[in-house]
Amino acid sequence: MNASSQKHDVFQAIADPTRRSLIRLLVDQEMPVTAISGHYPISRTAVSKHLRVLADAGLVKERKVGRETRYRLEPEPLLELKRWLAYYERYWDNKLTALQRYVEEDGTSGDN
Repeated sequence: MNASSQKHDVFQAIADPTRRSLIRLLVDQEMPVTAISGHYPISRTAVSKHLRVLADAGLVKERKVGRETRYRLEPEPLLELKRWLAYYERYWDNKLTALQRYVEEDGTSGDN
């Protein structure tokens, strides 16, 4: 594994609800860790650990502005997740179509 390899993959990173929430929080804006921490009932250290996992997966970038570290979303790694989910959409579509047919047939089979 080379130095540029990610320590966490996108799937591991988004597995935690707090990290998914952090991604949503950073969608439209870059924020310092102090501001981010104010949105959560956990310690700043815990928020920083979650941000580190997201950064290791390439989902957030950090930059220093004076003494402050700011974070912003890097959405490109989410494309891997999108591609993976797209493969399974056909199964969901088939199941939803079958359910729709079942419901429609049940509704037209006559009432008592």
